[in-house]
Amino acid sequence: MIEALLASRGGCTVENLARTCGVSDMTIRRDLEALSAAGKVVRTHGGAVPRDRVLFEFEFLNRSKINDVAKCQIAQTADKLIPDGSTLLMDSGTTTLALARALQDRKNLTVITTSLPVAATLQHAPSIRTILLGGVLQQDSPDLLGAITETNLESLRSDLAFIGADAIALNGDVYHRSPDVARMLAKMAAAAAAVYVLADHSKIGKTALMRCGHLGQWRGLITNRDLPSTSQNSLAKAGVNVILADASVTTTSFADENDSCDSP
Repeated sequence: MIEALLASRGGCTVENLARTCGVSDMTIRRDLEALSAAGKVVRTHGGAVPRDRVLFEFEFLNRSKINDVAKCQIAQTADKLIPDGSTLLMDSGTTTLALARALQDRKNLTVITTSLPVAATLQHAPSIRTILLGGVLQQDSPDLLGAITETNLESLRSDLAFIGADAIALNGDVYHRSPDVARMLAKMAAAAAAVYVLADHSKIGKTALMRCGHLGQWRGLITNRDLPSTSQNSLAKAGVNVILADASVTTTSFADENDSCDSP
């Protein structure tokens, strides 16, 4: 019963579990200790959460910290390319999430996204209308995919799309490791008048399972200045508009209480 309650609610306090189960706080604490020892829950201050939820949230937070300075630099540079009044499509990458954080004080924007973290980040932004695309919620990633998402994308049109990538080959091909995500990104790009790919230098010069487009057909690649000049030259020869992010932008850690990108 405790496992079912934690799974449905995402976490509970000892007091709530005791009240719902009709037992004492001490009984709940003993049961939580047993479940924790069995690897089924993680104890928190005053309660517990399902182990799978902790692992998922840790994995996503951990990915968001990788190259976080570069991601904030890319986000701030992308922000400057967005006119007031624009409609944006944004996917669920961690660099796109950094852009969402940079947009919070912008005026008169509409953001359409498949990302739960992006939607949550912009939910209370006073001058941004946020539209969350429907679809199937993924168990291993906080985003929406599937036929419903793709059908919704086919009925929309945006001024700009900002999408991520798992890998970018030096010939300009853009890849994702998931065929489902790659197909969704291709439809997102087709729904936008202009497309920018946001990717730090660690993604470039690589390939993944599924190709989802070519940078030469889109507005450009925004990346950080750690990209080697040889890679820049190869991409330029492939017809790619490479936009190097402003290296003067600094960042606080994604793990801090502000979760923000700050520029001097």
